[in-house]
Amino acid sequence: MNSPFDSYLTQLESSLKFLKEDFSENDIEAAKKILSRPDRVIEKILKVKLGGTETKLIAYRSQHNNALGPYKGGIRFHQNVSKDEVKALSAWMSVKCSVVELPYGGAKGGVVIDPKNLTESDIENICRAFSREMHDYIGEKVDIPAPDVNTGEQEMAWMLDEYEKVTGFKSPGAFTGKPLVLGGSKGRTEATGLGGFYVFDAYAKSRNIIPSKTTIVVQGFGNVGYWFCYFALKAGYKVLAISDSSGALVHKTCVDIDEVSELKSKYRSFLEASKHTNKYSFATNDELLAMNVDVLAPAALENAITGKNANFVKAKIILELANGPVSPDAETKLLSKGVEILPDVLCNAGGVTVSYFEWSQNISGYYWSKSQVYKRLSKKMFGAFDKIAKLKALKNISSYRQAAYAFSLARIISAMKFRGWLGK
Repeated sequence: MNSPFDSYLTQLESSLKFLKEDFSENDIEAAKKILSRPDRVIEKILKVKLGGTETKLIAYRSQHNNALGPYKGGIRFHQNVSKDEVKALSAWMSVKCSVVELPYGGAKGGVVIDPKNLTESDIENICRAFSREMHDYIGEKVDIPAPDVNTGEQEMAWMLDEYEKVTGFKSPGAFTGKPLVLGGSKGRTEATGLGGFYVFDAYAKSRNIIPSKTTIVVQGFGNVGYWFCYFALKAGYKVLAISDSSGALVHKTCVDIDEVSELKSKYRSFLEASKHTNKYSFATNDELLAMNVDVLAPAALENAITGKNANFVKAKIILELANGPVSPDAETKLLSKGVEILPDVLCNAGGVTVSYFEWSQNISGYYWSKSQVYKRLSKKMFGAFDKIAKLKALKNISSYRQAAYAFSLARIISAMKFRGWLGK
């Protein structure tokens, strides 16, 4: 199996071919060489006390490309964090930021640690150590970290506080995803799910799809899956099933998001909840993927749909809310069956877009209402989909993923060319 960064390189190679009419062969080759490796990968050893015992942890920060602006990307705490993973994620962030025309390049960081059994004090110690070790490489005009897997607003608050202690000045724009009281943005919590809904709604409007006649199943009931369901249901779409790691709750006509949330909160898993309700039936995650619906929205883990189970998928549209939920071999099979795949670099870009809004508010010192955030996010996501759809048609590109990459890479290459990075 290819590594994550190998997958990115394959996507880069396959998308650059659509730009041969826009750039010279020399420019494309020079850009490919630059984009085929991060600008810098920082590796540090964090010395922290965990449970009172001094421990050494490995931490990474990959900064991929900053032609369009400061590096931007999350920090994750996970036992499977690796150099290759953060390199790939930083490259995908470069693509994602450019897709929605943000003035950012891509970055990603992580600490190799399983945080499940750590105390709050342990987590705080890790956050502060990461910020101390990385402070020379981050900042509101250099590299702006954000939450990611197993990190949230509290972790960003600790990192910001330590960063400001080390640098000696207030800099709320150095981190995003912060608590509101420290300069966070209204609407950030629901931003990724809402952004995904806006992309799907834009696609639906372009195809004259009627919400009340459109059935959806969602894999994953975390933050992204929940908020996508919330806004899709509010708009009149029919969500028939939602899953967590144990399986899915299924309704014949349409789920009630409040009821499902209460069942999840009370019984902790949908498998257990299904034993205590007559209103919903239960399906395994494999059965969920094979349901005969219009839209399948994977919002959980990468590689949820692979070459092994792609033939079971009956949905006509796949909305990638998670990062990399459809493997490359699965995508080939699905596209050959006429399935439309709306790619993750567009569909889950709502989170980084509202992080950009947060950064903008921090720098200006002027803060927006939630309705203003929603309005600006809607404009960004609808606009990005419209431009990608037009490029797809103009260049006769077969998939939305390749069209999104071509659109994004054209902007990055143009910026590098104007800067004189591509040679003469």
